[in-house]
Amino acid sequence: MSAAAAQRGPRTRVAIAGFGTVGRSVARLLQEVAQPELQLVAILNRGVERKRVDWLDGSVRWTENIEDLLTDDVDVIVELIGGRTPAEEWIRRALRAGKSVVTANKQVIAHAGPELLEEAARSNRHVRFEAAVAGGVPVVRAIEHGLAGDRLTRVAGILNGTCNYILSRMERGRVPFWEALAEAQALGLAEADPSQDIEGFDAQAKLAILAHIALGAHVPAHAIQAKRIDVIDAVDFLYAQQMGCTIRQVAWAERTTDPHVLAAAVGPALVPLDSPLARVRGSENLVTLRGQYGGETTFGGLGAGGDPTAVAVMSDLLAIAREGVPSSCRAGAARADVSADFTSAFYVRFTVADRPGIIASLATVFARHAINIDAILQEPGFPEGRRPFVVSLDPAPASAIDRAIQEMSQCDFHGEPPVVLPVLSSATVGAGA
Repeated sequence: MSAAAAQRGPRTRVAIAGFGTVGRSVARLLQEVAQPELQLVAILNRGVERKRVDWLDGSVRWTENIEDLLTDDVDVIVELIGGRTPAEEWIRRALRAGKSVVTANKQVIAHAGPELLEEAARSNRHVRFEAAVAGGVPVVRAIEHGLAGDRLTRVAGILNGTCNYILSRMERGRVPFWEALAEAQALGLAEADPSQDIEGFDAQAKLAILAHIALGAHVPAHAIQAKRIDVIDAVDFLYAQQMGCTIRQVAWAERTTDPHVLAAAVGPALVPLDSPLARVRGSENLVTLRGQYGGETTFGGLGAGGDPTAVAVMSDLLAIAREGVPSSCRAGAARADVSADFTSAFYVRFTVADRPGIIASLATVFARHAINIDAILQEPGFPEGRRPFVVSLDPAPASAIDRAIQEMSQCDFHGEPPVVLPVLSSATVGAGA
C-alpha cells in the first residue's frame, strides 16, 4: 500500500451483487486498475459455479446468498442485479447493516431514491448512483460538485442509447423503424423486448433521478409523460430536414413559476441541426443543464455498455473510500407535481386518403383552438390512399394541440393516426457553436 493510501486508513472492502456484463467489468477494473483504496472481497450471483472466473484473485469468495454480503468484512455493496425486486430490499438491508451502497439501478433510484437516501442518512452511510443515469457520463457528480454554486432551472438530454441508435440510423439510412430496431438488437444495443426503451420508460426513470439531483424536485417517474418513438417513420426525417431539424428522443424537466410544479416530458421531438442534441450519434448520451447564473453546460459520452458503466461505478466507490462521512446534500428534495403542458412550435404529420377539402377541414379545427398554421409541406410520389403531408404550427400550448388532434380524429380521411412532435428551438435545447 502506498504512503498516501496508508494515510487514508484501511482499504474499503467491496462486494458485488450481480456478475453480469457490468459486474464483470467492475471486477476487472478493481483488479486491473488496482486502486489502493479498494479491495474486492465477495461476489454474489445465482449459479456461481457457472459464473466463476479464473482471472480473479483466489481470495474473493463467491456466494448465492445476500446474507454473506452483510458481514463485518464488507464495507460497500455494489448492486448490479437490476429490477426493483429484490434489489430495493437488498439496498435497504445493506444500509441498515451499516454498509454503503453503489448502484446502477435506475428503476430503484427513480421510484425509491428519496426513501433510500433518508435511510442512508439515518445510517450515516452512502448511497451513490452515478451509473444509473447516462452510463459513463459523470453528470450526477458534475451537478453536485461542479455546478453546486448555481441554481439549476432546466435539464434536458438524450438519456437512452437504444432509442438514439435507432433514430440516428433512420436519419442516416432512411430505413424503417423496425429495420433499425432489428439492427440495434443484432448489435446488442436493444433487448429482445425493447418496450422499456421505445416507450420511453427507461428515459422517464432517468429523468426523475435528474430532476431530483438537478432541480431538487422529487417526482414519481410514472407521473412524467412518456411518448413512444415507434410512431416515427423514415419520411419524418425528410420533412424534419426541410425544417432545419432532425428527430431525437428528448427527456426534459424545467422549473415553473409554481415551486410545487415541474414541467417534464419524454418523447420524440424535432431538434435544430445546429444543436448539441442533433449531433449525438449511435448509443451516446447527452445532458444539458441550464443554470440561472452560469448558463448552459453540456455533458456527453457513452451512455451504456459494461466498461463505461463500470467506470461510473468505480468513481462512486473511490468517492466513498476517499470522502469518509457521507454528504447529506442529496436528501430533502421537495415533492412536486408534474405538468406536460408546455408551449412549443409543433410538427404534425397526417397520412390520408387524398381527396379535396382535407387541408381546409384541418385548418378550420386548428383555428377553432386558436392554433396558427406556419407552413404545409408535402412530398410527391406517395400512393393516393396513403399520402403523408406535414403541417408546422406556430407555438401553442400542448394541451390545445391535444384537443385539436382529438377533434380531428373523428374525420374519416385518416390512413393512420397523426404524428405530433414538438419542435424544440435552439433557445430551448442550446445552440451549437
